[in-house]
Amino acid sequence: MSGLEIERKFLVKGEGYKQQAYGQSHIKQGYISSSHGRTVRVRIRDERGYLTIKGPSENGGLSRYEFEKEITLDEAEQLMKLCEPGIIDKTRYLVKSGKHTFEVDEFFGENEGLVIAEVELGAEDESYEKPDFIGQEVTGDSRYYNSHLRKNPYSNWKSEMR
Repeated sequence: MSGLEIERKFLVKGEGYKQQAYGQSHIKQGYISSSHGRTVRVRIRDERGYLTIKGPSENGGLSRYEFEKEITLDEAEQLMKLCEPGIIDKTRYLVKSGKHTFEVDEFFGENEGLVIAEVELGAEDESYEKPDFIGQEVTGDSRYYNSHLRKNPYSNWKSEMR
């Protein structure tokens, strides 16, 4: 898959998303490079590997170029050894809302307690139905980018959010 990624990102209220989820998977990901808004990410999702390259964010963090290719699990495990320090560990829940699917990420480790939902859109002005667990929008807030959570985990700054 490659092309323009358009998504909105939100904090999540409560745990209602777990009962509404139609699927879930465990994700571990690391970053070979994460500077100047460009990232090269290695991901292991359940037993499958992926290599993803993302360009810098545009329009306040709403869109960016993304290239993703499935790789073998062995390749992903070997590439994880090349990653910068700090691995993201999370469970992703898939929740249908209208014609969209919200991806809800519950983080572990140093990002424990953080739950973020994302919805991918076909256009920046596309409308969507918000599920009841959707909280404050954080689209464009770099603190919530996975590549930043790796360097500055939620545990370092969550007390500032209260």
